[in-house]
Amino acid sequence: MLQGARHVHIAALNEAASELGFDIEIHELRKSSDLSDASPHALVFPGGESTTMRLTGNDSTSKLLPAIFDWIRNDDTRPVLGTCAGAILLTNPKDGGEALIDAQIDRNAYGRQVDSFQSTLESSLLGSQFPGVFIRAPRFTSVGENGQVVVKNGDEVVGVRTSNRVALTFHPELSQDRSFHVWLLKTAMEVSE
Repeated sequence: MLQGARHVHIAALNEAASELGFDIEIHELRKSSDLSDASPHALVFPGGESTTMRLTGNDSTSKLLPAIFDWIRNDDTRPVLGTCAGAILLTNPKDGGEALIDAQIDRNAYGRQVDSFQSTLESSLLGSQFPGVFIRAPRFTSVGENGQVVVKNGDEVVGVRTSNRVALTFHPELSQDRSFHVWLLKTAMEVSE
């Protein structure tokens, strides 16, 4: 809850839970103690502005990002969905630890706000097409051996998975399709059983 499209993700998660026919509890994380109090089963890193997220999340009053990065690294089965700026934080946490997604990424690679666009994407993770919304999107420049390409826009990689972590350069929460949020919740259920 540091910055970005967090409220839209909350609505998408609630709709995905409704599709699956169960209730979920969403915890809004703003500081490290929120994470330990919540004991979540899954995590969403929303889109937004990665520099602002780093400044806010590493601030001494928050310390949220170091806690989240530790939480993710302590158990690679924990499902994490990072979108746009969230994908940047997962591929390049800038905390001295290993990347959480095995890929390299270039910030704002598609250009400025006016260069935003929509495209029909192919997702092997979902086994279907998905309506991708790209807003000042980053671009994957390479994918490592522990990274699995799970979404493509034509020949271009726009989604990478490492363990149960998925980084997307687009905003799935801005479409009406809840498939990525359903994936996150289903994976959380499987892991927590």
